[in-house]
Amino acid sequence: MTLFPLGMGPEPQLLARMAPGIIWVAALLASLLSLERLFRDDFLDGSLEQLLLLPAPLPLTVLSKVCAHWLLTGLPLLIFSPLVAVLLSLDSNTASAMVLTLLLGTPTLSFIGAIGAALTVGLCKDGVLLALLILPLYLPVLIFATAAIDAALMAIPIEGYLAILGAMLAASATLAPFVIAAALRISIN
Repeated sequence: MTLFPLGMGPEPQLLARMAPGIIWVAALLASLLSLERLFRDDFLDGSLEQLLLLPAPLPLTVLSKVCAHWLLTGLPLLIFSPLVAVLLSLDSNTASAMVLTLLLGTPTLSFIGAIGAALTVGLCKDGVLLALLILPLYLPVLIFATAAIDAALMAIPIEGYLAILGAMLAASATLAPFVIAAALRISIN
């Protein structure tokens, strides 16, 4: 994201117009690049089978792994988003919309991506398959998040977009741990 203004030129209107796509493609790539190893190392060293045998519920264990994934991929984007807003010539209203969409959208990306990682944990060279599985599921988050930032750029209310992103986060946070746990049980057996 920091190199993009150098490649496109310093024109503030162009950078502000392209900012939603730049920000969310970077968020998608940050999430996608680290997903392959979310359960892979545990699978290879046998600790994933031990996690399945723990007395703690597997969805709770999976929830902690997904939260750790978000802390490593989504939180740094959230922390550096004010710098990105300056680099992409965003006003304060658009910058706050960007922070809110990242806060609501990046955890959803982690939950959705973890489902794909759990389904492909036992396969060799699963990176391409993982991308093919979860990229279509990432599209609604991408669409509503970029639409919210676009609306903020045009000074249109963004509450509806944020509500939809919040609903996606609530649904993925409640359902994904159970789906991931089931997918891991299937992949291990």
